[in-house]
Amino acid sequence: MKEGPDIAQIGALIGDPARANMLTALMDGRALTATELAEAGGITVQTASSHLARLEAGGLLVQRKQGRHRYFSLSDESVGVLLESIMGFAESRGHSRTRTGPKEPALRKARICYDHLAGDFGVRLLDSLFLDGSVTGDAEEDILELTPLGETRLKKIGIDLSGLKSQRRKMCRSCLDWSERRAHLAGSLGKALLDLFLEKGWARRSSGSRAILFSPEGERQFLGLFPLADG
Repeated sequence: MKEGPDIAQIGALIGDPARANMLTALMDGRALTATELAEAGGITVQTASSHLARLEAGGLLVQRKQGRHRYFSLSDESVGVLLESIMGFAESRGHSRTRTGPKEPALRKARICYDHLAGDFGVRLLDSLFLDGSVTGDAEEDILELTPLGETRLKKIGIDLSGLKSQRRKMCRSCLDWSERRAHLAGSLGKALLDLFLEKGWARRSSGSRAILFSPEGERQFLGLFPLADG
């Protein structure tokens, strides 16, 4: 069958190890230079430029110029969701990197996925919103809706819902979490909540890693705001 979307082309773009490493390096939502991405891919800058051109042509990356430098980032949230889903599939089939260390537990606990919270804390957040009726729908089918109760709850903690509603971006999306193999909250609401945690000083981004590190007080606040039935 030759009709329909060409998944082979996308698979080939992501499947190259150097390109996969460069894409993963952009999963924290930052924009990086070709030199930084070459380091992430373990290749020369000249080789990286060729790979980046292919990724940009394939719609996975966008670039912008700032002064003498060019910066690359994932083209949009859907690329981050795709990569997280592939990582989850690879993990479930036993295709894991053998390197382990202190960063791995931190990544599994809380990390940034493009621009929203993932890991155990990300899954807990969505579970809690479902549990108290703030969100309804089907996470597996990416059909999520914020309820009136949820709007009241989120406004109280400082989320500007009117601003989110004015955006073209979908407010509530589900994203398959690679480490938990369950859904966490993406979309503009997922971004707004992570931004809130960072602004309040409850958490900070880890240098050189996608891990989101919660302070003891920040963790207490987070667990209090998003409780589960089992505590």
